[in-house]
Amino acid sequence: MSAKNIVDLRKLLAARFPHPSPPPTSVLSTGVEFLDQIMGSGLPKSAITELISPHASAGSASFIHALLRSAQREQHFVALIDGADSFDPESSDNSVLQHLLWIRCRKAFDAVKAADLLLRDGNFPIVIVDLVLNPAEELRKIPQTSWYRLQRLAEAVPSVCLIINRQSIVSSAQLKIVLENSWSIADLEKQNAMSKLRFRVQRSHFGGRRAIGANLGHDGACLSS
Repeated sequence: MSAKNIVDLRKLLAARFPHPSPPPTSVLSTGVEFLDQIMGSGLPKSAITELISPHASAGSASFIHALLRSAQREQHFVALIDGADSFDPESSDNSVLQHLLWIRCRKAFDAVKAADLLLRDGNFPIVIVDLVLNPAEELRKIPQTSWYRLQRLAEAVPSVCLIINRQSIVSSAQLKIVLENSWSIADLEKQNAMSKLRFRVQRSHFGGRRAIGANLGHDGACLSS
């Protein structure tokens, strides 16, 4: 893509997805109250968060939809870079989809390039890179320098960069969340299914603090350091 085309695309994105300038904050609420509470009110801006969904039905798709509903309520936009073209728009209302830019990719490398472009643009409060269905061998071919470059780009803008995959591969992530669920279709069809979400939070390079592990589910929470 030529430099002129990139500039034109940035102008198009700014016109298509305008957003007001809210008071500066260091986090973005996920809309999942108990998750926000344990993370310090939300996902850190100007940083990479890695969401690890180690097996099928761990809850990553439900978490994406929770973020979309939160974007609708808060009136901001979400960029979803779909690394394996797996997102199902029919599972969300049209009113929610109006707050979504959906970028459909076939390869993980293309998804990383798209994230690079959107973070340089800085027009989206949250950029999600969903690589959970991309093959492991494909992800291993992405050099760590690519993740560090995304981190440097994220640091320069007030955006959340959320990378979702099967295993921890992003060494530059400031916050890592591991989903520890194994849901059936019946579980997902229940009301308030997200209230049953179980996860472990590990902060690796956030605010100079020590690493912290956490578990939270419907039956309580446990913190350890």
